Amino acid sequence: MSGGEFDIRTWLVGASYLVAATLFLLGLQRMASPATARSGIRWAGLGMLVATFATFLLPGLHNLPLIVTALVLGTVVAWVSGKKVAITDMPQMVALYNGMGGGSAAAIGAVELLRYSSLVHAVPGGVPVAGPGVVVLSLAVLGSAIGAVSLSGSIIAWAKLDGRLDKRLVFPGQQAFNLLVALAMVVLGAWAAISLQPAVIIGFFVLALLLGVLMTLPIGGADMPVVISLYNAFTGLAVSFEGYVLGNEALIIAGMMVGAAGILLTRLMAKAMNRPISGVLFGSFGGGGQAQEISGSQKPIEAGDVAAMMAYAERVVIVPGYGLAVAQAQHKIWELAQRLIERGVKVKFAIHPVAGRMPGHMNVLLAEAGVPYDLIADMDDINPEFPNTDVSLVIGANDVVNPVARTDPASPIYGMPILDVVESKNTIVIKRGKGTGFAGIENALFYADNTRMLYGDGAEMANALVSELKALDGGH
Repeated sequence: MSGGEFDIRTWLVGASYLVAATLFLLGLQRMASPATARSGIRWAGLGMLVATFATFLLPGLHNLPLIVTALVLGTVVAWVSGKKVAITDMPQMVALYNGMGGGSAAAIGAVELLRYSSLVHAVPGGVPVAGPGVVVLSLAVLGSAIGAVSLSGSIIAWAKLDGRLDKRLVFPGQQAFNLLVALAMVVLGAWAAISLQPAVIIGFFVLALLLGVLMTLPIGGADMPVVISLYNAFTGLAVSFEGYVLGNEALIIAGMMVGAAGILLTRLMAKAMNRPISGVLFGSFGGGGQAQEISGSQKPIEAGDVAAMMAYAERVVIVPGYGLAVAQAQHKIWELAQRLIERGVKVKFAIHPVAGRMPGHMNVLLAEAGVPYDLIADMDDINPEFPNTDVSLVIGANDVVNPVARTDPASPIYGMPILDVVESKNTIVIKRGKGTGFAGIENALFYADNTRMLYGDGAEMANALVSELKALDGGH
């Protein structure tokens, strides 16, 4: 291969990576709005396609049949699973994809560390002719650790979201034990970078995988949005570090974008749950709190009365929560909203940042049902409107609408930003029973004078409300 040809190919690779990075940025920017998120995903996907094909231009690329086979298999599996996955199972898929990204980064680190090991120990005296530098070794170990933690932690998160692990595993001294495992992983990682002994490298990976499991086992389902965004950040950082190890600019740029976005999202989600980042990283968060005694009683109501209240209201706000996803009631709720809109009622959907089991869970469900983006409001925008709202319909949300978060300093959710549904003129809560929310405390909203409880399955009650509205409209 001539020097000129080599220069041209190298230039083409660099130019392609620059184009890919630009497409990544455009895609990320368009993902900031629900109205342009789909096109943002396409732009980012195109960027990854450009980066992938550019990699084939790299000089000295080996194992082409194996690489092509892996690409084809990965593409087919992703396409089929993406087409088949139910919208209610999207959190599980996101968790798995996070884990796959982290696992890929960890695999790169493992291969590179073992390759460096073979270079060192193949030479008498253990000194390689041209070994890696300290920075490369450090980033290989760091990326491997973060990627392995993300892999095993995401698998546990998937199992919890999928109902395969229903219980939180908590034991005395858990945080201290996790800290010991983390410290042991750091020590083995440093030893692996210095000695490059295969046995030490393997032990380091075992501890990293174990740490991911231990970090995620005590976490409950309601905290999964924070967990998923955290592991998303981990995966991005791991990919970026391993990109430096490989000297691949596209991996560095893409990983840093994902990592930065994930860190920002984790901060926002933790703030929305009133948790410090240190609590997310090291705390056994998601635990149950002491139930609070609240005077009064929950007051039931029938679907016909609720339909009449909403039909003759001027403003209605619908507040979805995880129960909406469980009941798969998003289509019926949108049908209900459409009927109200046809009657001249002003309808909005209020979304809490951590409602559901992944970041943007409620937004995804409502978008799948066809709810226009301009009818969806976030917490900061909708809270000032609740005092002027005639009826707020809460379906499947609990802790994120509990007013004790503002009024009771002893409450485990005190200080958590909430949707101010309690300020509404009338509140209707669709709920299966009288149980507490994830935090294990009573919801003062359910006992308020202006709150009525519509007991039953979310989808069934939404269907009943639609039927009652039809009856009010003369059966049309």
